[in-house]
Amino acid sequence: MKNFKKQVLLILFSIATLSATAQTSKTKKMELTKSKKTKTLDIKPSTTSSETDFDFLQGKWKVHNRMLKSRLSNSNEWIEFDAELHMKKTLNGYGNIENFYSDNNGTPFEGMAIRLFNKETKLWKIYWVDSNGTTMDEKPVTGSYENGLGKFYANDIFNEKEILVLYQWDATNPEHPKWSQAFSTDEGKTWEWNWKMELTRIE
Repeated sequence: MKNFKKQVLLILFSIATLSATAQTSKTKKMELTKSKKTKTLDIKPSTTSSETDFDFLQGKWKVHNRMLKSRLSNSNEWIEFDAELHMKKTLNGYGNIENFYSDNNGTPFEGMAIRLFNKETKLWKIYWVDSNGTTMDEKPVTGSYENGLGKFYANDIFNEKEILVLYQWDATNPEHPKWSQAFSTDEGKTWEWNWKMELTRIE
């Protein structure tokens, strides 16, 4: 009988130990996952960063797009199409909303960029949503302008790969600005440019 009780106690002790180990492992996994999700970039604003940085984009524009057909696959095949871009300021000048309209291959597409200027950090955050996903971007790009060139970054996942995303606005010629997007799989050492837009003012 005593041996039986000892065996039961040993079994119970083993179960408790395994449970505690599993819980600790689960907690560590959750912490790592949380850390991964909350990974942030150390982005500093330029000394000239201002809520007026996007003023050049107000109005309506014709947009010529060149989009890489396949990203991060060593593709050199580009798709070209035209679109319209409408932008207006909001939030007393500390934000703006851009509507992007295209009809590529007979399929209507609408996108929306929401840009917000943080008065404390002097940084812009740019959120994107479109008719393909209808879900607000959870990983907005962040950055600022310097000498007419705006660079905005975010960590993201593409095809199960961790990537660094770059939105670049070239407003050195404000009547013909250019936008481009690039991905990096090596933390910005090299970039693949996958979408380029050239704008011409309509009004």
